[in-house]
Amino acid sequence: MSQPIEYSGEVTLAMTGASGMPYAINLLNALVQSNHKVHLLISSAALVVLNTESGLKVPAKPDIAQRFFTELTQAKPEQIACYGKDEWFSPVASGSAAPKKMVICPASMGTVSAIANGASDNLIERAADVVIKERGQLIILPREMPFSPIHLDNLSKLSHIGVTIMPACPGFYHQPQSIDDLVNFVVARILDHLEIKQALVEPWGYQQTR
Repeated sequence: MSQPIEYSGEVTLAMTGASGMPYAINLLNALVQSNHKVHLLISSAALVVLNTESGLKVPAKPDIAQRFFTELTQAKPEQIACYGKDEWFSPVASGSAAPKKMVICPASMGTVSAIANGASDNLIERAADVVIKERGQLIILPREMPFSPIHLDNLSKLSHIGVTIMPACPGFYHQPQSIDDLVNFVVARILDHLEIKQALVEPWGYQQTR
């Protein structure tokens, strides 16, 4: 009888219909490589943006999407679990079973608005609501420009209750040589906040101390 797989931790990753899918794909790869179980939520709009930005034609059915991402990231069987927007019996929908850490990457302003105002009309919004009420760690990667006063008010409201707002704003002090370097700068900062070891980007000042 095979032994159950032991993971370093569990993280919920939600992709919504904003630009910035390379961040999401690189983050998913990093979570898999760090031996984390990933509960993956993908909105209908995110499927369109994934195809547009990354050329990934992700199947809409959760079970097929799960196999797709397992092959894409070379994850262990069942390491990635995908759920549909109305799967209310999934672990992420309940405070008794949901992971304590969640990242929404990228986060559309519609999703941010729903979470900020407690409107849980789909599984992504409900999962975020659960993490907030259970005093877990929620990281939101908004991707919009410019921000309207409404966007800023919603982001501020979430920040004041402990949500980490981490815009997709890569730095340049690591002297990036490619778009992937810029993407990984943001992914590295997300991993740092999740307290997951990463080797994507050296910390500030490291070059000067060697």
